[in-house]
Amino acid sequence: MKLIFRAAVTLLVITVLLTGGLILYLTITEYRPQDVMPVQILGKQNRPVDLRDELTITTFNTGYAALERDADFFMDGGTMSRGLSKGRVEQNLAKITALLQSLDSDFYLLQEVDENATRSYGINQREQMAKALPDYVSSFAVNYQVGWVPIPVLQPMGRVLSGLQTLSRYTVHEATRFSLPSTASWPIRLGHLKRCLLESRIPVNGGRELVIAHVHLEAFDSGGSLRSEQLAFIEDYARAEVAKGNYVVLGGDWNHLLAANPQEVRARFSATWPSWLQLLPEGFLAEFQWAYDEEVPSVRDLAAPYDPQHTFTCTIDGFLVSPNVEILEVYGHDLGFEFSDHNPVTLRFKLRGDEAVQEDEQPDEPVEELEELEEQ
Repeated sequence: MKLIFRAAVTLLVITVLLTGGLILYLTITEYRPQDVMPVQILGKQNRPVDLRDELTITTFNTGYAALERDADFFMDGGTMSRGLSKGRVEQNLAKITALLQSLDSDFYLLQEVDENATRSYGINQREQMAKALPDYVSSFAVNYQVGWVPIPVLQPMGRVLSGLQTLSRYTVHEATRFSLPSTASWPIRLGHLKRCLLESRIPVNGGRELVIAHVHLEAFDSGGSLRSEQLAFIEDYARAEVAKGNYVVLGGDWNHLLAANPQEVRARFSATWPSWLQLLPEGFLAEFQWAYDEEVPSVRDLAAPYDPQHTFTCTIDGFLVSPNVEILEVYGHDLGFEFSDHNPVTLRFKLRGDEAVQEDEQPDEPVEELEELEEQ
């Protein structure tokens, strides 16, 4: 009994020391980004946007090339924290880069791109994406940097360095990381994402700018308070850019249901509704225009490997554009969640001159006046 007692005490002391040491290490090495930080732009391009150009932009949460159709995720009710194997992650990454090459979009907004992470076997995905698209300039904003994520216990997620990557075929003369509200409670924040908005400012012939704001909002937010704060930040940011006369495209993974009748969708799937999925507040940037594809779901639930007959799917990836941006077409790409838990979404659009915007803002003539004109 004495031996058992001593062994138990020794094990407890070791556990306390290891836990305390890990918390101390994570506290010292915690990623503490500034509220506003310049981001390096890699590559060269000398191509401003012209008002006559038809432009395309694709958003794709790549799931760090590990959340393929055979994977689940421990935070969603599954068990996995890493890719199935290094070989599978490499295969998925190769398919993702081949897809981006084939889509030939002018801009790419890529979320969950790992630079150095245990969960994706240390593969520098950011670098490989940029190399696969050499005619694009690339910027990268870190939103998840932790020395060691200790959960789940049996196979911890481990080291993480990941973020948002924006690729542009046009000149980006300035890229900036804006911190979004994130959890502030210690020690939870030590292993948590530090969400951000990655801004790309692209010159437009005539003196204005196309501002692309790349976002990946909070997912695991009990009560939704963080998401509300993040959306409030985005509202203020977007309206300030429109007030300057700029063109604004907000795009990425919203982690909110994008649907014409969200309450109807929620009622229909109430039995299987995942805890991470929220509804957007009514009136959010009401003067802007949404662009998403409800017919092709952009995300699946990760409680279990993908089953087309049973897995919950919906649309949370898309774009919100300012009134001076004309939406020509938006469409999702149904990949069957083969190499990510998301499907990409592409928007085709044009920038509108002042005359086109003013015409739309003109009030409709009263019916009585039209009838009088017809009689005359």
